[in-house]
Amino acid sequence: MFWFMGILAGVLLGVADIVWLTRKKNVKNCIGIMIRDIIVSNITSLALMSLVFKIPNLFLPAEHSKKYPFEFFALVIAVGLVFLFCSAVVNGVLTFSKEDKPKRKAGAWIIRIIATLFAALSAAAVSASIWSTQTFAGLTPDQMLINLNSDTGGTSEEVMITMFQGPVLSTVAVTVLFAIFAFSPRKITYTLGKKSKVVFSGLGRRITALVLSIVMLSGGVMFGVEKLSLQKLISAYTDSSTYIEDNFADPNTVNMTFPEKKRNLIHIYLESMENSYFSKDLGGYMDTNLLPDLEKLSKEGYNFSDRPEGQFGGNGHSTGANWSIASMVNMASGMPMKVPADRNQYGTANNFLPGATTIGDILKEQGYNQTVMFGADANFGGLRYLFEEHGDYKIMDAQYARDNGLVPPDYHVWWGYEDDKLYEFAKDEITRLANEDKPFYFAMETADTHFPDGYLSKNAETPFDKQYANVIFYSQAETVKFVRWIQEQPFYENTTIVINGDHLSMDQNFFKDFDPDYRRTCFNLVLNPSPNCTSAKADRFNNREWATFDMFPTMLASIGVDIPGDRLGIGTNLFSETPTLFEHDGTDFVNTELEKRSNFYNNHVLVDWSRVGNNHKKDKQE
Repeated sequence: MFWFMGILAGVLLGVADIVWLTRKKNVKNCIGIMIRDIIVSNITSLALMSLVFKIPNLFLPAEHSKKYPFEFFALVIAVGLVFLFCSAVVNGVLTFSKEDKPKRKAGAWIIRIIATLFAALSAAAVSASIWSTQTFAGLTPDQMLINLNSDTGGTSEEVMITMFQGPVLSTVAVTVLFAIFAFSPRKITYTLGKKSKVVFSGLGRRITALVLSIVMLSGGVMFGVEKLSLQKLISAYTDSSTYIEDNFADPNTVNMTFPEKKRNLIHIYLESMENSYFSKDLGGYMDTNLLPDLEKLSKEGYNFSDRPEGQFGGNGHSTGANWSIASMVNMASGMPMKVPADRNQYGTANNFLPGATTIGDILKEQGYNQTVMFGADANFGGLRYLFEEHGDYKIMDAQYARDNGLVPPDYHVWWGYEDDKLYEFAKDEITRLANEDKPFYFAMETADTHFPDGYLSKNAETPFDKQYANVIFYSQAETVKFVRWIQEQPFYENTTIVINGDHLSMDQNFFKDFDPDYRRTCFNLVLNPSPNCTSAKADRFNNREWATFDMFPTMLASIGVDIPGDRLGIGTNLFSETPTLFEHDGTDFVNTELEKRSNFYNNHVLVDWSRVGNNHKKDKQE
């Protein structure tokens, strides 16, 4: 079917070439033209698919969707038409000459402007879709929409550069070329033998430009919808589910009990840290173990794995948790980060999940001092609002470091400043917290392992060919050094450390050769938990199915908090005997339900009724 569609497209192009562009129509010449058009259009299309679009398994149609042969047909036709046009110009069948000076008509200009605008939107839709999926592995529609509604200040220069080199430059190029066609004062004349006819001139050019731009826009929008799976957004607004409400355990009403001596909690979010970086014998995908230090450290703690005993595993995909801020929301509140409804936005003050109760809210109420530290800008994605409004944390981000002399005022490396500095600043802040007369909660997030290719410290060795592998290898070693420092401190005896990969890596190039059947999961480790957790049964740590939001009650349990029912939000304490929602209802089912609109989430998590009043609450419910 694949090859048939390619040859069929070539034959149709050959027929068009013979009928409309060939002067000598003898049998020998027609056969030569037909063979040439079939070969040129197919070989050029295959080259584009391999070198430009980088489509894997090019000659194995069974590895692709049922639409693959038809997509190949369309590409061969498009490539062939470009070839025929160029051939017609070279052979003098199509010629360009200056038109008579036209009368200035407002309507003519409006048509040209609208057509050019449609062409620009089409180019933007196609190029942005391709860039997004190639740059952000696993990009979800909810992530895209939430980020569009949030502050993107502090984005790394490397990501911005790829955006300008990709969709911005492509859109500008297509727009300029189309504008030249639409606004050109030259007419195109078709000449074959004694026949000569003006093809594009005046009204004909304008109508052609408008029709072509509409076709381009329609195709671009459909391409973007399919490429980004935007049809899933329909579920966020149309399909309704009561799943969250049915399984919600309100932290405000669950009668939690803290131990008499409250434990400190240190939570380390490791950017894009996956179990796939382990060697294959440990459950990873690497021939050489990139996480040897984390492997050794893990023997001292507890890892919740989806794999059998002896293999590292963790949590994989869960709806509304697959990028940094969403992961933090899940672990802090036991709830997914869902598309905002009505006027609600995540990136605005006093409006970041105002109805949610998070670990920060709970620990603040229990008298904890709380600090969160980033080497990036906390304004990105609304991070600042999450930690300001839920726990009143001391926020130490890149701008804080500049304002307080930790780095020079104009310092900017990677997303703000590098992890080498982050760990040193963290030691100072943890020491300050430990010297206070209150228990403390310290959270931090690394950034060096962020895509694309990570940031390679000048102190890092480079034993591997790929930069990202070297970044991962160095990063995990520095994390373990930091943990070893904590373990040497006098406060460690009463301190629990939780380490999580925040989400799966989005670095496309590093994972392009992975077997699609290999299940990638995030790294997790709990060190020195409360004694009530160390007595958990061995089967609690292997062959588990769990989600990012399960870390909310799990972290509280790890510092000795007794949680009746073992659930908070929709998360489950992983140390307990209670099955997670993924285990009880199935991962696919839960994720599908979480994609749907939740009136409970919209009306009780995205809205704080203590602020807006009972009348508005009644209106929203109705």
